[in-house]
Amino acid sequence: MITSELPVLQDTSNESGATDAVALSMSIGEIEDPEVKGKKKRGRPGKQAPASNKKPRKAPAEKAVGVARGRGKANGVAQHNGDGGDPVTLFEVVKLGKSAMQSVVDEWIESYKQDRDLALLDLINFFIQCSGCKGTVRIEMFRNMQNAEIIRKMTEEFDEDSGDYPLTMPGPLWKKFRYNFCEFISVLIRQCQYSIIYDEYMMDTVISLLTGLSDSQVRAFRHTSTLAAMKLMTALVNVALNLSIHQDNTQRQYEAERNKIAGKRANDKLELLLQKRKELQENQDEIENMMNSIFKGIFVHRYRDAIAEIRAICIEEIGVWMKMYSDAFLNDSYLKYVGWTLHDRQGEVRLKCLKALQNLYTNRELFPKLELFTNRFKDRIVSMTLDKEYDVAVEAIRLVTLILQGSEDALSNEDCENVYHLVYSAHRPVAVAAGEFLHRKLFSRHDPLAEEALAKRRGRSSPNGNLIRMLVLFFLESELHEHAAYLVDSLWESSQELLKDWECMTELLTEEPVQGEEVLLDRQESALIELMVCTIRQAAEAHPPVGRGTGKRVLTAKERKTQIDDKNKLTEHFIMALPMLLSKYQADSEKVANLLQIPQFFDLDVYSAGRMEKHLDALLKQIRLVVEKHIEVDVLEACSKTYSILCSEEYTIMNRVDIARSQLIDEMTDRFAHSVEELLQEAEEADDDDIYNVLSTLKRLTAFHNAHDLTRWDLFGNCYRLLKAGIEQGSMPEQIAVQALQCSHYSVLWQLVKITEGAPSKDDLVALRRVVKSFLAVCQQCLSNVNTPVKEQAFMLLCDLLMIFSHQLVSGGRDGLQPLVFNPESTLQNELLNFVLDHVFIDQDDENQSMEGDEEDEANKIEALHKRRNLLAAFCKLIIYDIVDMPAAADIFKHYMKYYNDYGDIIKETLSKTRQTDKILCAKTLILSLQQLFNELLQDQGPNLDRTSSHVSGIKELARRFALTFGLDQIKTREAVATLHKDGIEFAFKYQNPRGPELPPINLAFLEVLSEFSSKLIRQDKKTVHSYLEKFMSESMSERREDVWLPLISYRNSLLTGGDEDHMSVTSGSSSKAGSVRSKKGRPPAHKKRIEESSVESSWMLRNDTLQTPAALQTPQLTSTVLRENRPAEHLPDPDSEPGSENDFVHNPQMQMSWLGQQKMEEVNRKDRTGLNYIKARSNQGVRQTVRGLMEDDAEPIFEDVMMSSRGQLEDMNEEFEDTMVIDLPPSRNRRERAELRPDFFDSAAMIEDESGFSMPMF
Repeated sequence: MITSELPVLQDTSNESGATDAVALSMSIGEIEDPEVKGKKKRGRPGKQAPASNKKPRKAPAEKAVGVARGRGKANGVAQHNGDGGDPVTLFEVVKLGKSAMQSVVDEWIESYKQDRDLALLDLINFFIQCSGCKGTVRIEMFRNMQNAEIIRKMTEEFDEDSGDYPLTMPGPLWKKFRYNFCEFISVLIRQCQYSIIYDEYMMDTVISLLTGLSDSQVRAFRHTSTLAAMKLMTALVNVALNLSIHQDNTQRQYEAERNKIAGKRANDKLELLLQKRKELQENQDEIENMMNSIFKGIFVHRYRDAIAEIRAICIEEIGVWMKMYSDAFLNDSYLKYVGWTLHDRQGEVRLKCLKALQNLYTNRELFPKLELFTNRFKDRIVSMTLDKEYDVAVEAIRLVTLILQGSEDALSNEDCENVYHLVYSAHRPVAVAAGEFLHRKLFSRHDPLAEEALAKRRGRSSPNGNLIRMLVLFFLESELHEHAAYLVDSLWESSQELLKDWECMTELLTEEPVQGEEVLLDRQESALIELMVCTIRQAAEAHPPVGRGTGKRVLTAKERKTQIDDKNKLTEHFIMALPMLLSKYQADSEKVANLLQIPQFFDLDVYSAGRMEKHLDALLKQIRLVVEKHIEVDVLEACSKTYSILCSEEYTIMNRVDIARSQLIDEMTDRFAHSVEELLQEAEEADDDDIYNVLSTLKRLTAFHNAHDLTRWDLFGNCYRLLKAGIEQGSMPEQIAVQALQCSHYSVLWQLVKITEGAPSKDDLVALRRVVKSFLAVCQQCLSNVNTPVKEQAFMLLCDLLMIFSHQLVSGGRDGLQPLVFNPESTLQNELLNFVLDHVFIDQDDENQSMEGDEEDEANKIEALHKRRNLLAAFCKLIIYDIVDMPAAADIFKHYMKYYNDYGDIIKETLSKTRQTDKILCAKTLILSLQQLFNELLQDQGPNLDRTSSHVSGIKELARRFALTFGLDQIKTREAVATLHKDGIEFAFKYQNPRGPELPPINLAFLEVLSEFSSKLIRQDKKTVHSYLEKFMSESMSERREDVWLPLISYRNSLLTGGDEDHMSVTSGSSSKAGSVRSKKGRPPAHKKRIEESSVESSWMLRNDTLQTPAALQTPQLTSTVLRENRPAEHLPDPDSEPGSENDFVHNPQMQMSWLGQQKMEEVNRKDRTGLNYIKARSNQGVRQTVRGLMEDDAEPIFEDVMMSSRGQLEDMNEEFEDTMVIDLPPSRNRRERAELRPDFFDSAAMIEDESGFSMPMF
């Protein structure tokens, strides 16, 4: 039995006088105090045994062989003998695993019988070497030194160069080693269970050694010994279980013999049974003491070790003990450790807890013993279903499912609801586990036979009607109607039979309810249809919906066969059922839109193979009726898509469907042409019927034009007439204009498809160009329409068409399409930009006011934001692909901070792409955006700016953000940053103060904004920029110190200081020439340095300032500029350089110098060239030394991982565990029952918390 105290292990040895067997684990004092070396060793009582128990010693030669076996190398370095190369150490034998573990253990047992000391020495070295230690315990150390001294000696033999050891090394060899290591310990105890483990020597020595190693500060020792001890404990639990069984059998035989009548009773047999029972009892006591010492000496300390893997080992094994020997271990005294560890900070440990509990809850017979634990820790387990680690959450849901299976009353409704909503999780394993729980709770039939009989009495072919009704109710109550596909996918593995019962679903929808059934409400019918369509899609596609999983995986042969069978089954059923469903619900747009998705999952060959053309005609008839009855966009698009699928050329039914489609289009185009004529004739006198006729027909044609080529019906002409009439008269209804724009757009695209796929003539190109040009003009005129939807539609179509008919149209060898390329004029670019500024960069309050006072809910706000983001992205694409001039982006960039939450990602990506196109022009655009903001501020506040105001601070913060986008490689951005400063200086001194030259220029405060970019200048450029600044300054300006001149003072200081703090890129050519900055080699010769610097200097100094934006920009890869390959600038060409970049200038001196180059050349002419080279060499050398020092100082020392608890903490733990139980196996029938009350081991007062901060909170 297990008590609340932790006494010293009691002596259960025989009368041999082995008094030192009372404590198998070393005391803390023995571990730490080296002075006990001369004292008698504890844990080795075999040395004090009588002479009759001693084994004969080996001869000296035999000893030498035994010692050699124990001296194998660690860390996987095999030691072989000289002949055959076979492994000679126990560690090597176990690591390679070539021999059966049974034979390895038998050989060791044989050697143990010959010489216990040498065999144990071999076993001790086995544990030492399994820890990755190079050292070897010698025989004199084993005989004369305490365990603490041996461990301390072995600690010094560790390889300090590597933190790996066998249990943590990667690869299949070491993974196999871990398995072999655990198996060796298990087989060793199994083979020794009848005699050797009771000799009071072998087990005492091993347990004492493992206890000392588990208390080591070396992680490898702690980890390996804990694993060994836990596996040793598991093996001992198995031995104890066998002893208990034998003891019960012996007791049963004894009672049966004793109950016989006196004449038939065999007294000799009774004596033998009594003797056997006594021996079993003594062996059981021995095993109890062994397990008790392992549990108290190792488990209670290591289950809260600082290393998560060690904690996981302890929890995993205690779960094995409780399942294997539930009578002894499955009680609150041991369950509390698992319960506490449910709060562990590492997911790995929490996962082991949950799996250990799953093994217990799987056995329903154990539920009574788990009742108290379930009540106390149920809330924690339910909360773990939301664990941040998905693996933990999945196992927590499975555990809750097992609890539900064992006891319906264990979980409250609130607990169940916490799991229900997880079926909508985006993480599929979590959702599937929640689906299994939902199936067990709601959709499992408790009495299938009774339900089938009830269904037959009601005339139903399937007994799943009530379950499907329950599924619909659950779906409606969850209020996540757009996630039906997620719900179906979650239940697919557990409730597949229910979800594939399409016959039952069709019966519920088409047939009247019989007596005892409730009528499905309208919303229930809609939900059932939606769920039914989702089940059809899941069965036909055999993969999760979008948002779950990483993509389509390859199906196995079995899954592929199931998919084919399901597709045939649903096709055969719905070919006949779908026309009936469409006929019944043809007036309901939502239901029809869902039902029309079903044909896309058909196996269309069934129509012809099964001679079911009449059902095809019925379907086409119903679709035609739906098209004529509805004008909702989703319904019409569903019809159009269905026609498109049925018209596939690979099926024989294509001709039949094409005839029906053509007849439908003919009727609609005739009706459309007639209604357009009437509308245009009546003009302003047109009534609502005329408008409705045009709009309804145009919506249908637009929906069909999206998926079908209707160019032979020439819809563009009538749509263009409507648009021109609306522009001229200004009275065209909003919806008609939107639909006419969309239909015209589809017509243009289909004409382009025809031309690109064939060999177009010149007349075809001219005709299409005329159509595109006229349509672009109409869209541009629509930008000034009074109706916002019309303007937004025209804007999106303009952006799309300008992108499609841009210079990229001729890429890929399509030069013949050059006549179709359109470049937008400046007026069109300005109109597009103004539209973005007026309709995208607006406040939410302004938008609410523009919506006629209607109060928007959260969903509408999100939808409006999504629409504005699309508008901005469409325009930014034009800038990125060089269709709209880059300076137009200045009006976009200036809103970066104000609208960061809404559009920050779009603006940042635009900035990144434009910089890839042209670094200098992008820098000019950035400074232009800041100038625009500054000018706006001047207009609002006047020339006397309050430099402490939030508006000025906002501009400075925006400049700081822009500066950060230049990155750390100042060589690549060198000229771009210098150009930015040049433009900023010119802007600051552009306008003199009208009140006199003694006052600062109007824009002088802009220098304070410009100073945010000074840190991006390297030292040489700071001097150049400062010289350029002095050209604009008079002598009096440099002497002024008033507050109004502070921007100039601060900007000058930013240029004059910080020369030694330049963050030169260590990846640039000037600093990577000599290899790694960590290199310990000497410096290169001075003349070689000067040559390097001169080449780099000339490369950036001679840049052309008049670079043009490339004519065509290929689709850029979505990679950051930071990820580009870094190459030495003096040797390798820059892969990101534009035409006319620095490499061209290095080899072509006739090209025009940049501004930065001109300024540099002026400075060079003013100074002595030799002295300048010397200064540059010295300064560059100083920068290199600074970088080298920074890089070397950046290295962090690697600290040895130490154990969580120090000696003092271990002493505190001993005090805390004074009430820890002693392992006491359950008594057999002859032992008296203990009926005393147990303490509440789940009380928070029993919390274990040490000084290291690792704790397990309780509820």
